[in-house]
Amino acid sequence: MSDRPKVIVDPFFRSMDDIFSADEAKRLTDLVEVVWGRDDPMPLEEFTGALPEAFAIVSAGWRYGDVLDAASSLRAILTVSGGWPPELDYGRCFERGIRVLSAAPAFAEAVAEMALALALASSRDLVAEDRAVRAGQESWLSSADKLGTFLLSGKRVGFVGFGNIGRRLRALIEPFGCELSACDPWLTDAYLRDERVNPATLQRLLETSRIIFVLATPTTENRALLSRELLELVQPDAVLVLVSRAHVVDFEALTELVLDGRFRAAIDVFPEEPLDPEHPIRTAPGVVLSPHRAGLVQEALWEIGRRIVDDLEAIVKGLPPRRLQIADPAVATRYVRTTQVVERQ
Repeated sequence: MSDRPKVIVDPFFRSMDDIFSADEAKRLTDLVEVVWGRDDPMPLEEFTGALPEAFAIVSAGWRYGDVLDAASSLRAILTVSGGWPPELDYGRCFERGIRVLSAAPAFAEAVAEMALALALASSRDLVAEDRAVRAGQESWLSSADKLGTFLLSGKRVGFVGFGNIGRRLRALIEPFGCELSACDPWLTDAYLRDERVNPATLQRLLETSRIIFVLATPTTENRALLSRELLELVQPDAVLVLVSRAHVVDFEALTELVLDGRFRAAIDVFPEEPLDPEHPIRTAPGVVLSPHRAGLVQEALWEIGRRIVDDLEAIVKGLPPRRLQIADPAVATRYVRTTQVVERQ
Protein backbone atom coordinates (compact mmCIF):
# COMPACT_ATOMS: atom_id res chain seq x y z
CA MET A 1 0.00 0.00 0.00
CA SER A 2 1.29 3.47 -0.89
CA ASP A 3 2.33 5.81 1.89
CA ARG A 4 1.92 8.80 -0.40
CA PRO A 5 -0.98 11.15 0.33
CA LYS A 6 -4.14 10.41 -1.64
CA VAL A 7 -5.30 13.18 -3.98
CA ILE A 8 -8.61 13.10 -5.84
CA VAL A 9 -7.96 14.38 -9.36
CA ASP A 10 -11.27 15.09 -11.11
CA PRO A 11 -10.56 17.89 -13.63
CA PHE A 12 -13.63 17.51 -15.88
CA PHE A 13 -14.49 19.69 -17.96
CA ARG A 14 -10.76 19.67 -18.73
CA SER A 15 -8.91 16.48 -19.64
CA MET A 16 -5.82 15.19 -17.88
CA ASP A 17 -3.68 15.76 -20.99
CA ASP A 18 -5.03 19.31 -21.23
CA ILE A 19 -3.46 20.36 -17.97
CA PHE A 20 -0.67 17.88 -17.23
CA SER A 21 2.22 17.55 -19.65
CA ALA A 22 4.00 14.20 -19.60
CA ASP A 23 6.64 15.58 -17.23
CA GLU A 24 4.09 17.08 -14.83
CA ALA A 25 1.94 13.94 -14.91
CA LYS A 26 4.99 11.96 -13.77
CA ARG A 27 5.80 14.51 -11.08
CA LEU A 28 2.22 14.24 -9.86
CA THR A 29 2.18 10.45 -9.62
CA ASP A 30 5.63 10.38 -8.02
CA LEU A 31 4.43 12.85 -5.38
CA VAL A 32 0.94 11.58 -4.50
CA GLU A 33 -1.38 8.64 -5.01
CA VAL A 34 -3.83 9.82 -7.67
CA VAL A 35 -7.44 8.77 -7.09
CA TRP A 36 -9.56 8.73 -10.29
CA GLY A 37 -7.35 10.87 -12.60
CA ARG A 38 -9.59 10.38 -15.64
CA ASP A 39 -11.18 12.68 -18.18
CA ASP A 40 -14.79 11.74 -17.35
CA PRO A 41 -16.46 13.30 -14.30
CA MET A 42 -15.86 11.22 -11.19
CA PRO A 43 -19.06 9.44 -10.08
CA LEU A 44 -20.37 10.95 -6.87
CA GLU A 45 -20.42 7.61 -5.04
CA GLU A 46 -16.74 7.06 -5.86
CA PHE A 47 -15.91 10.60 -4.78
CA THR A 48 -17.66 10.27 -1.44
CA GLY A 49 -16.02 6.88 -0.90
CA ALA A 50 -12.54 8.34 -1.46
CA LEU A 51 -13.16 11.60 0.41
CA PRO A 52 -12.37 10.54 4.02
CA GLU A 53 -8.75 9.68 3.10
CA ALA A 54 -8.23 12.48 0.57
CA PHE A 55 -5.34 14.82 1.33
CA ALA A 56 -6.36 17.20 -1.50
CA ILE A 57 -8.89 17.54 -4.29
CA VAL A 58 -8.11 18.80 -7.79
CA SER A 59 -11.33 19.70 -9.62
CA ALA A 60 -12.88 22.11 -12.09
CA GLY A 61 -15.57 23.27 -9.67
CA TRP A 62 -17.60 21.94 -6.75
CA ARG A 63 -20.43 19.62 -7.78
CA TYR A 64 -20.19 17.31 -4.77
CA GLY A 65 -22.57 19.00 -2.35
CA ASP A 66 -22.21 19.53 1.39
CA VAL A 67 -19.66 16.81 2.13
CA LEU A 68 -16.78 18.62 3.82
CA ASP A 69 -17.54 17.16 7.26
CA ALA A 70 -16.60 13.75 5.84
CA ALA A 71 -13.26 15.07 4.57
CA SER A 72 -11.31 14.43 7.76
CA SER A 73 -7.88 14.44 6.09
CA LEU A 74 -8.48 17.21 3.56
CA ARG A 75 -5.84 19.95 3.42
CA ALA A 76 -6.53 21.69 0.09
CA ILE A 77 -8.96 22.11 -2.80
CA LEU A 78 -7.26 23.14 -6.04
CA THR A 79 -9.41 24.31 -8.95
CA VAL A 80 -8.26 23.99 -12.56
CA SER A 81 -10.38 26.93 -13.67
CA GLY A 82 -9.70 30.63 -13.35
CA GLY A 83 -12.59 31.28 -10.96
CA TRP A 84 -13.86 30.29 -7.55
CA PRO A 85 -16.70 27.73 -7.33
CA PRO A 86 -19.62 29.57 -5.70
CA GLU A 87 -21.14 26.28 -4.49
CA LEU A 88 -18.25 25.65 -2.11
CA ASP A 89 -18.73 26.42 1.59
CA TYR A 90 -15.74 28.74 2.05
CA GLY A 91 -16.57 29.47 5.68
CA ARG A 92 -16.35 25.77 6.49
CA CYS A 93 -13.11 25.48 4.53
CA PHE A 94 -11.50 28.34 6.45
CA GLU A 95 -12.80 26.97 9.74
CA ARG A 96 -11.29 23.56 8.97
CA GLY A 97 -7.99 24.95 7.67
CA ILE A 98 -8.63 23.71 4.14
CA ARG A 99 -6.84 25.90 1.62
CA VAL A 100 -8.82 26.75 -1.53
CA LEU A 101 -6.59 27.54 -4.50
CA SER A 102 -7.46 28.81 -7.98
CA ALA A 103 -5.51 28.36 -11.21
CA ALA A 104 -6.18 31.99 -12.17
CA PRO A 105 -2.48 33.00 -12.17
CA ALA A 106 -1.77 30.35 -14.81
CA PHE A 107 -3.92 32.23 -17.32
CA ALA A 108 -2.47 35.70 -16.73
CA GLU A 109 0.23 35.56 -19.40
CA ALA A 110 -2.04 34.19 -22.13
CA VAL A 111 -4.97 36.51 -21.42
CA ALA A 112 -2.72 39.57 -21.12
CA GLU A 113 -1.11 38.81 -24.48
CA MET A 114 -4.52 38.32 -26.06
CA ALA A 115 -5.82 41.58 -24.56
CA LEU A 116 -2.89 43.46 -26.04
CA ALA A 117 -3.41 41.72 -29.41
CA LEU A 118 -7.10 42.67 -29.41
CA ALA A 119 -6.27 46.28 -28.58
CA LEU A 120 -3.74 46.50 -31.41
CA ALA A 121 -6.03 44.73 -33.88
CA SER A 122 -8.84 47.14 -33.05
CA SER A 123 -6.78 50.35 -32.97
CA ARG A 124 -5.22 49.50 -36.34
CA ASP A 125 -8.45 48.11 -37.86
CA LEU A 126 -6.68 44.88 -38.82
CA VAL A 127 -9.74 42.63 -39.02
CA ALA A 128 -11.70 44.97 -41.30
CA GLU A 129 -8.66 45.49 -43.52
CA ASP A 130 -8.13 41.73 -43.77
CA ARG A 131 -11.74 41.27 -44.85
CA ALA A 132 -11.42 44.05 -47.39
CA VAL A 133 -8.29 42.55 -48.95
CA ARG A 134 -9.91 39.12 -49.19
CA ALA A 135 -12.93 40.68 -50.88
CA GLY A 136 -10.81 42.74 -53.28
CA GLN A 137 -12.15 45.96 -51.75
CA GLU A 138 -9.00 47.26 -50.06
CA SER A 139 -7.86 50.88 -50.29
CA TRP A 140 -4.15 51.09 -50.95
CA LEU A 141 -2.26 53.87 -49.17
CA SER A 142 -5.42 55.75 -48.22
CA SER A 143 -4.97 59.19 -46.69
CA ALA A 144 -4.51 58.93 -42.94
CA ASP A 145 -7.41 61.24 -42.09
CA LYS A 146 -9.85 58.66 -43.49
CA LEU A 147 -8.47 55.63 -41.68
CA GLY A 148 -9.43 56.33 -38.09
CA THR A 149 -6.56 54.15 -36.87
CA PHE A 150 -4.09 55.19 -34.19
CA LEU A 151 -0.93 54.18 -32.36
CA LEU A 152 -0.96 52.65 -28.91
CA SER A 153 2.31 54.40 -28.10
CA GLY A 154 1.93 57.31 -25.71
CA LYS A 155 -1.82 56.91 -25.24
CA ARG A 156 -3.80 56.91 -22.01
CA VAL A 157 -4.66 53.36 -21.04
CA GLY A 158 -7.13 52.39 -18.31
CA PHE A 159 -7.55 49.11 -16.44
CA VAL A 160 -10.97 48.30 -14.98
CA GLY A 161 -9.74 45.78 -12.43
CA PHE A 162 -6.07 45.23 -11.67
CA GLY A 163 -5.39 41.65 -10.64
CA ASN A 164 -3.25 38.91 -12.15
CA ILE A 165 -4.04 39.84 -15.75
CA GLY A 166 -3.72 43.57 -15.16
CA ARG A 167 -0.27 43.27 -13.62
CA ARG A 168 1.02 41.14 -16.50
CA LEU A 169 -0.62 43.38 -19.09
CA ARG A 170 0.96 46.46 -17.51
CA ALA A 171 4.39 44.90 -18.03
CA LEU A 172 3.58 44.21 -21.70
CA ILE A 173 2.34 47.75 -22.30
CA GLU A 174 5.06 49.66 -20.46
CA PRO A 175 7.44 49.74 -23.47
CA PHE A 176 4.77 51.67 -25.39
CA GLY A 177 5.21 54.64 -23.04
CA CYS A 178 1.52 54.88 -22.19
CA GLU A 179 0.00 56.77 -19.28
CA LEU A 180 -1.55 54.01 -17.19
CA SER A 181 -4.45 54.30 -14.76
CA ALA A 182 -6.55 51.74 -12.91
CA CYS A 183 -9.79 51.49 -10.98
CA ASP A 184 -10.13 48.58 -8.58
CA PRO A 185 -12.27 48.88 -5.42
CA TRP A 186 -10.37 46.00 -3.79
CA LEU A 187 -7.01 47.77 -3.99
CA THR A 188 -5.73 50.89 -2.25
CA ASP A 189 -4.35 53.90 -4.07
CA ALA A 190 -0.96 53.26 -2.46
CA TYR A 191 -0.88 49.72 -3.81
CA LEU A 192 -1.76 50.88 -7.34
CA ARG A 193 0.96 53.52 -7.27
CA ASP A 194 3.46 50.90 -6.15
CA GLU A 195 2.38 48.89 -9.21
CA ARG A 196 3.20 51.90 -11.43
CA VAL A 197 -0.37 52.81 -12.36
CA ASN A 198 -2.32 55.90 -11.39
CA PRO A 199 -5.45 55.40 -9.26
CA ALA A 200 -8.56 56.76 -10.97
CA THR A 201 -12.30 56.83 -10.47
CA LEU A 202 -14.22 54.70 -12.94
CA GLN A 203 -15.83 57.77 -14.45
CA ARG A 204 -12.51 59.54 -14.95
CA LEU A 205 -10.90 56.42 -16.41
CA LEU A 206 -13.67 55.96 -18.99
CA GLU A 207 -13.68 59.63 -19.93
CA THR A 208 -9.94 59.94 -20.51
CA SER A 209 -8.60 56.56 -21.71
CA ARG A 210 -8.00 55.83 -25.38
CA ILE A 211 -7.72 52.11 -24.63
CA ILE A 212 -9.86 50.59 -21.84
CA PHE A 213 -9.14 47.05 -20.65
CA VAL A 214 -12.03 45.47 -18.74
CA LEU A 215 -10.35 42.92 -16.46
CA ALA A 216 -12.52 42.94 -13.33
CA THR A 217 -13.33 39.67 -11.58
CA PRO A 218 -17.13 39.09 -11.47
CA THR A 219 -18.56 39.55 -7.99
CA THR A 220 -21.93 39.96 -6.33
CA GLU A 221 -21.39 43.73 -6.36
CA ASN A 222 -20.24 44.47 -9.90
CA ARG A 223 -22.93 43.06 -12.20
CA ALA A 224 -23.33 45.58 -15.05
CA LEU A 225 -20.75 47.80 -13.35
CA LEU A 226 -20.18 49.44 -16.72
CA SER A 227 -23.73 50.71 -17.11
CA ARG A 228 -25.14 52.47 -20.14
CA GLU A 229 -24.59 55.79 -18.38
CA LEU A 230 -20.92 55.05 -17.82
CA LEU A 231 -20.36 53.52 -21.26
CA GLU A 232 -21.67 56.72 -22.80
CA LEU A 233 -18.65 58.50 -21.27
CA VAL A 234 -16.20 56.54 -23.43
CA GLN A 235 -14.44 58.70 -26.02
CA PRO A 236 -15.72 58.26 -29.58
CA ASP A 237 -12.24 57.29 -30.82
CA ALA A 238 -11.50 54.88 -27.95
CA VAL A 239 -11.28 51.07 -27.88
CA LEU A 240 -12.87 49.01 -25.10
CA VAL A 241 -11.34 45.54 -24.68
CA LEU A 242 -13.50 43.05 -22.74
CA VAL A 243 -11.60 39.92 -21.67
CA SER A 244 -12.73 39.24 -18.08
CA ARG A 245 -16.46 38.46 -18.01
CA ALA A 246 -19.51 40.00 -19.68
CA HIS A 247 -21.05 40.07 -16.19
CA VAL A 248 -19.33 43.39 -15.48
CA VAL A 249 -20.83 45.18 -18.50
CA ASP A 250 -24.37 46.11 -19.52
CA PHE A 251 -23.93 44.03 -22.66
CA GLU A 252 -27.13 45.23 -24.30
CA ALA A 253 -26.01 48.83 -23.91
CA LEU A 254 -22.51 47.98 -25.14
CA THR A 255 -23.98 46.33 -28.23
CA GLU A 256 -26.19 49.31 -29.02
CA LEU A 257 -23.38 51.81 -28.55
CA VAL A 258 -20.90 50.03 -30.80
CA LEU A 259 -23.62 49.48 -33.41
CA ASP A 260 -24.15 53.24 -33.33
CA GLY A 261 -20.42 53.77 -33.84
CA ARG A 262 -19.96 55.50 -30.48
CA PHE A 263 -16.63 53.73 -29.91
CA ARG A 264 -14.81 50.54 -30.89
CA ALA A 265 -14.67 47.31 -28.96
CA ALA A 266 -12.80 44.02 -28.87
CA ILE A 267 -14.69 41.26 -27.07
CA ASP A 268 -13.68 37.75 -25.98
CA VAL A 269 -16.49 36.96 -23.51
CA PHE A 270 -20.27 37.03 -23.80
CA PRO A 271 -23.34 36.68 -21.53
CA GLU A 272 -24.24 33.37 -23.19
CA GLU A 273 -21.76 31.09 -24.89
CA PRO A 274 -21.84 30.03 -27.65
CA LEU A 275 -23.07 33.44 -28.79
CA ASP A 276 -26.54 33.43 -30.36
CA PRO A 277 -26.06 33.35 -34.16
CA GLU A 278 -28.58 36.19 -34.42
CA HIS A 279 -27.00 38.41 -31.77
CA PRO A 280 -26.60 41.91 -33.24
CA ILE A 281 -23.04 42.26 -31.90
CA ARG A 282 -22.01 39.93 -34.74
CA THR A 283 -22.85 42.63 -37.28
CA ALA A 284 -21.33 45.61 -35.49
CA PRO A 285 -18.68 47.46 -37.49
CA GLY A 286 -15.55 48.43 -35.61
CA VAL A 287 -15.76 45.38 -33.33
CA VAL A 288 -13.26 42.53 -33.09
CA LEU A 289 -14.86 39.32 -31.77
CA SER A 290 -13.17 36.25 -30.28
CA PRO A 291 -14.95 33.09 -29.00
CA HIS A 292 -13.64 33.09 -25.39
CA ARG A 293 -10.17 31.90 -26.39
CA ALA A 294 -7.92 34.38 -24.59
CA GLY A 295 -6.67 31.75 -22.15
CA LEU A 296 -6.92 28.77 -24.49
CA VAL A 297 -3.24 28.21 -25.23
CA GLN A 298 -1.44 24.94 -24.56
CA GLU A 299 1.28 26.67 -22.57
CA ALA A 300 -1.34 28.23 -20.30
CA LEU A 301 -3.15 24.93 -19.76
CA TRP A 302 0.08 23.12 -18.92
CA GLU A 303 0.97 25.98 -16.60
CA ILE A 304 -2.13 24.99 -14.60
CA GLY A 305 -0.73 21.50 -14.09
CA ARG A 306 2.74 22.78 -13.27
CA ARG A 307 1.40 25.11 -10.59
CA ILE A 308 -0.89 22.45 -9.16
CA VAL A 309 1.98 20.02 -8.71
CA ASP A 310 4.21 22.79 -7.31
CA ASP A 311 1.65 23.70 -4.66
CA LEU A 312 0.80 20.10 -3.83
CA GLU A 313 4.50 19.55 -3.24
CA ALA A 314 4.63 22.55 -0.92
CA ILE A 315 1.59 21.40 1.06
CA VAL A 316 2.94 17.86 1.36
CA LYS A 317 6.14 19.34 2.81
CA GLY A 318 4.17 21.47 5.26
CA LEU A 319 4.96 24.70 3.40
CA PRO A 320 2.52 27.40 2.25
CA PRO A 321 1.45 27.18 -1.40
CA ARG A 322 2.74 30.07 -3.51
CA ARG A 323 1.97 29.24 -7.14
CA LEU A 324 -1.83 29.29 -7.27
CA GLN A 325 -4.12 32.00 -5.92
CA ILE A 326 -5.32 31.43 -2.37
CA ALA A 327 -8.94 32.27 -1.58
CA ASP A 328 -9.20 35.25 0.76
CA PRO A 329 -11.83 34.89 3.50
CA ALA A 330 -12.79 38.54 3.05
CA VAL A 331 -13.72 38.20 -0.61
CA ALA A 332 -14.18 34.52 -1.55
CA THR A 333 -17.94 34.46 -1.02
CA ARG A 334 -18.37 37.52 -3.26
CA TYR A 335 -17.20 35.76 -6.42
CA VAL A 336 -19.91 34.54 -8.78
CA ARG A 337 -20.16 32.24 -11.78
CA THR A 338 -21.34 34.27 -14.75
CA THR A 339 -21.20 33.05 -18.33
CA GLN A 340 -24.05 30.74 -19.30
CA VAL A 341 -23.11 27.91 -21.64
CA VAL A 342 -26.02 27.07 -23.91
CA GLU A 343 -26.54 24.26 -26.38
CA ARG A 344 -27.59 25.15 -29.92
CA GLN A 345 -29.67 22.87 -32.07
